[in-house]
Amino acid sequence: MAEVDDQTIQCRIGTRGSPLALAQAHEVRARLMAAHDLPMSAFEIVTIKTEGDRNWSKPLAELGGKELFTREIEEALASGAIDCAVHSAKDMPTDLPDGLVLDIFLPREDTSDRLLTRDGSSLDELPEGSVLGTSSLRRAALIRNLRSDIHIVDIRGNVDTRMGKVQAGSVDATILASAGLNRLRIRTNAAKLEAPHFPPAPGQGAIAIERREADEAMRSFLSPLNHEPTTIALKCERAFLARLDGSCRTPMAAHAQAVDGRVALSATILGADGKDRMDADGEADADDATKLGQQVADQLLAKGARAILDRPLHAEV
Repeated sequence: MAEVDDQTIQCRIGTRGSPLALAQAHEVRARLMAAHDLPMSAFEIVTIKTEGDRNWSKPLAELGGKELFTREIEEALASGAIDCAVHSAKDMPTDLPDGLVLDIFLPREDTSDRLLTRDGSSLDELPEGSVLGTSSLRRAALIRNLRSDIHIVDIRGNVDTRMGKVQAGSVDATILASAGLNRLRIRTNAAKLEAPHFPPAPGQGAIAIERREADEAMRSFLSPLNHEPTTIALKCERAFLARLDGSCRTPMAAHAQAVDGRVALSATILGADGKDRMDADGEADADDATKLGQQVADQLLAKGARAILDRPLHAEV
């Protein structure tokens, strides 16, 4: 962290360059400006292109794990080129590089997904054989579980790109996170897809800030932004993921909520073809959030989830 000086940049915020990533970085900057009574000039937003941004030729699950959207940003953070990094929490691997920590979470947004069609149809109203575009294994598996007649195709891109494919007729529908639409202030007639039938990805709707573990000045600088209930919920969800070695190669969902000193978690794992679905849930004291995440993962393993986790990526669908 730079010296406190009105004439110098005090915090360099690293982020991807998509409109949504920038909106999230701008929100972090605005909150820090308010918390410390600093001008915008005290901050620099540094955009960093990741492998996931550069390679659009293959589905995400074929390219690798979640680090596709974080590796280059974390390299910049570790080297000191930036002071902190802003991420969508659902993009963050459970194993972080040595020396980096993820311990600041902003208040969580809406965790639901939305089904975008040209006419605002709900999932039940989509005509038989409709084409739905998504790069998310979780969303694809949930759709196959609920509507096996819908044809899934892989599409990638930012929110505007995916919305454009629907409007152009390239696909009949796509699925977008409510949080992203809200942060971009996009109004649509998209129908909500909500739990328990359509549970969210672990970390969905939460903005996470990563920093160097040894940088105590940055920890103190960022700490006013931390929202404790969200931090507890994410600790629980990330423990669930870590127990199952979760990545973008396995369709799974998890949603924790922390209220009045307690935390509740519901979780789901699916086969890629949508035919197999296992659900589990639990509740514990907030201090035991990590243990709860592990226990709910163990419930799924006891039901036979390992067979789903060990399936080849290219399951028959």
